[in-house]
Amino acid sequence: MENKALSNPKGYRQGVKSAAASADMVSMDERRSEVRMLCADMVQVRWKERSGGERETTAILEDICSSGACLQMEEPIPLGVIVHWDEPKQAFHGYVRYCVYREIGYFVGVQFEPSFKWSKKAFKPRHLLDLHTMMAHSRK
Repeated sequence: MENKALSNPKGYRQGVKSAAASADMVSMDERRSEVRMLCADMVQVRWKERSGGERETTAILEDICSSGACLQMEEPIPLGVIVHWDEPKQAFHGYVRYCVYREIGYFVGVQFEPSFKWSKKAFKPRHLLDLHTMMAHSRK
């Protein structure tokens, strides 16, 4: 997939992938080892800019699994940047694997740090759809 560099008002360049592939599948080389659950919830995402300044914005949590998530945002985040967001029973930490622009905003793929795993018991997004479980029930 082609990388595009976008200039930002701060003057540094950041890599953002083009919108040719789906937000959940960045390239043919990348394969998910687990199914993501579709969801919808608002989260306050924080990260540190390369210049050292702290940033925070509201994002929509689009999908999640134990090792990662996809966030919809109004602004891009550079690849490799560590992002954080907190929920009452679980604090999320991970790094940006991809940032894809679509008509409605930027879709940011976050891979959680190896020591961190999302747990549905600790944090359940407001709207969570487990397609794997739903399909298993429909076969019965």
